[in-house]
Amino acid sequence: MMRTDTVVRVEAIDVLLAALGEVDTERFISMIKRDTFDYTEWRKGLWKGKSIDEIHALATEYERVRA
Repeated sequence: MMRTDTVVRVEAIDVLLAALGEVDTERFISMIKRDTFDYTEWRKGLWKGKSIDEIHALATEYERVRA
């Protein structure tokens, strides 16, 4: 079952608060609101020119470093 927008927002804020604290969470939200950054357009070119094997290798390395 898909979560509601409200649930997603609350969970996202909780994650931000845990990672950044109250002040930096507010700063982040302010930056997002005034920024003209288009996440959808950015994502379209994110893996351009990369093979599935290259993407897999990057994801594997990211998980290894994170662990």
